[in-house]
Amino acid sequence: MKAHLTERAIKALEPGPKNIIVYDQAVTGFGVRVTSAGARSFVLTYRIDGRERRLTIGAWPDWSVTAAREEAKRLKREIDQGRDPLGERAETRSAPLVRDLIQRYLAEHASKLSARNASDQASMLRSFVEPVWGSRKVEDITHEDVDRLLAEVAKGRPRSHHAKGRSKAKRARKKQCGPKPTAIRANRVGEVVRKMFNLAVRWRMRPDNPAQGFARVPEYPRERYLSRDEIERLSRVIADHPNRRAADVIRLLMFTGARRGEVLNARWEQFNLEDGIWTKPAATTKQRRLHRTPISGAAVQLLRTIRLRVPKTCPWVFPGDAPDKPLQEIKRFWDDVRVKAKLEDVRIHDLRHTFASLLVSGGMSLPMIGKLLGHTQVQTTHRYAHLFDDPLRVGLDQVGEMLRTPLKVVGTDAADAA
Repeated sequence: MKAHLTERAIKALEPGPKNIIVYDQAVTGFGVRVTSAGARSFVLTYRIDGRERRLTIGAWPDWSVTAAREEAKRLKREIDQGRDPLGERAETRSAPLVRDLIQRYLAEHASKLSARNASDQASMLRSFVEPVWGSRKVEDITHEDVDRLLAEVAKGRPRSHHAKGRSKAKRARKKQCGPKPTAIRANRVGEVVRKMFNLAVRWRMRPDNPAQGFARVPEYPRERYLSRDEIERLSRVIADHPNRRAADVIRLLMFTGARRGEVLNARWEQFNLEDGIWTKPAATTKQRRLHRTPISGAAVQLLRTIRLRVPKTCPWVFPGDAPDKPLQEIKRFWDDVRVKAKLEDVRIHDLRHTFASLLVSGGMSLPMIGKLLGHTQVQTTHRYAHLFDDPLRVGLDQVGEMLRTPLKVVGTDAADAA
């Protein structure tokens, strides 16, 4: 059925028992569809690759006849150029969303990382990225979107002031302080997002990476090293502590500079106590590489002592309370110890920094320190470079003393004679 479509003509159309289409006499394929319920909408029927397709332009009267006719003409020009508007619309509707990309990234990439790293990345994506971008299409994310997201992450979230056990005054102080800036966290989120979109390009979800070259927030790494007096205080406290298992964890951290996870997951098979060698499997190291490193005589002696207390059939150096599991956490123990040792601002990871600082003061080079600590990036070890200032200054002073000549006072005799 064909007719000259006008507003009055469309309004006068009577619905039938089935949907009907009345085509326009002026524009081929353009028409109005009337459902059995009386709803009216504009459509365009066309053929592409030998197939007939019907695209809905919009509902009447939201679309006027004039506007719908012009849209039909525009779509027909695209069809003449070989494009398929209905097919493109379907592709757009089925385009992957960011939540789909996150799900695939966690399943296919993060699952291959260490458990702790995978959990951390999942937390960042679920907490920061998915709530903001989850319902958006992967292809629609822009560089500006990335910069805005990371800027919000860097601002931090409001500090929790409802935690049990905190004094009312401490909760009030936290509330007054406002959000805690998290510049380092923002950069870590940026790195994960960049990797995720690199994979999105590989998976053909979009042609480019909007997080490439993201604006990094300036970082000011925490540098806390224990002094000799602080080391002695800490050593005295853990020596007298009744929890020998957790105390030995801290002692092994201090003796080796290892990461907490490496020590807690240490197995006896990793140690050659005769030669003083610790071979850490790739699965337990942050760099995901086998790390073979010598350990000191003090560490060997500590491990021999621990070996006497651990059942011969147990593979873990520090067995946990659950069967066939290593010790999982020592946070409560550490909180108790650092209060008693008056080291409230010291983290467990600062023991690793302290170990490195002692190596520096002993004259060991940065490349050797990096090898001992298992660093894969030169800049990671370079953070300790400024600690060489004191040994260098001692050497300079020694040279200065050797080259110094007694000062000769000029003109004293002449003044006395006068």
